[in-house]
Amino acid sequence: MRQHQQQEPPVGLPSLVKQEKFLVIALAAVGISFFTEHSILEAGKAASLIAAAALICVIILASTRVAHHAEVLAHKVGDPYGTMILTLSAVAVEVLILAIMMRTTTSPTLVRDTIYSAVMLDINGILGLAALLGGLRHGEQPYNDDSSRTYSVMILTAMGISMMVPEFIPAAKWHYYSAFTIGAMVALYALFLRMQVGTHSYFFSYSYPRAKQASGEPAPDEDAENESSALSISIILAGVLIIGFLAEFMSAFLNTSLEGSGAPPALMAVTVAVISAAPEIFTALRAALRNRMQSVVNIAMGASLSTVILTVPVMEGIALYTEQPFIMAMTPVQTVMVVITLVVAAINLNDGQTNAIEGMTHFVLFATFIMLTLLGL
Repeated sequence: MRQHQQQEPPVGLPSLVKQEKFLVIALAAVGISFFTEHSILEAGKAASLIAAAALICVIILASTRVAHHAEVLAHKVGDPYGTMILTLSAVAVEVLILAIMMRTTTSPTLVRDTIYSAVMLDINGILGLAALLGGLRHGEQPYNDDSSRTYSVMILTAMGISMMVPEFIPAAKWHYYSAFTIGAMVALYALFLRMQVGTHSYFFSYSYPRAKQASGEPAPDEDAENESSALSISIILAGVLIIGFLAEFMSAFLNTSLEGSGAPPALMAVTVAVISAAPEIFTALRAALRNRMQSVVNIAMGASLSTVILTVPVMEGIALYTEQPFIMAMTPVQTVMVVITLVVAAINLNDGQTNAIEGMTHFVLFATFIMLTLLGL
């Protein structure tokens, strides 16, 4: 523990604007979209597609700043609180974008496909690529296997209740099961949260030896130490609000550009999953290359669990309020992919060490998911 608390230096407005240039760009994009939305929509599908692609890039840039300030808070509080802040900030962005897009799309499977895509991206994409690159650099990378087992069984239970069992629920009784699902997800997350930050918090942490620093070389997290917590919280809230406005315009442009184009039905869902997971990808890869696999496991598996266990009750609540049910039951192909993914994860993450081979197995499953999506399955 430090002998004295470092004073957080005040940040001037010019330096703050320079530091948060991505959020400034995002705010400018909100203004431009507000004044040009109707002109772009009237210009046709090509213009709408270009505008949607540009806004997706801006949203990803803005979300990286949200993730950065979540990392600042995460570093200050340490694991497991830190990774919880990271995953919750990403899920908040995802839920916000989903709720906005549900107002402008007629797809009854958008929620299901987004959750499925997020799980594939988090476990097979993020964890797979991180374990592959980290394994090639460091060999076997240690972590606390209690965390991986806890995450795996929670994800399987949550997805089974909310996305497999609904296949057998009669259409006339959907609202009863939706209400039950909300209660089940809230109960699961409440207990998980108590474990994660309470008596079983050691499940989600790992003690790494302190890396030696060369003389005069700054510590990797020195910048995070010097940033203000209050400023980070303010920027996170402002960033999520800006992303919400951008998502509104992006959704309108994307719907217009894809209408009647023959694009894969799940493309919008994959887009939402990529937007919300983009900052986590960079964070997890940095952690893996620094030989911090526990952070990767917490981010990838924690994001998957948070996506299911937090998105489902919010969306089911919207369905009950509007009396318009979503199709939550996964297709046979999706069910098979989820089962294979969780079985492979349970085997790979059972010994407290990852390696390049284990990372490659997940990354191949991610490539399979991409191929199935392009084939419209």
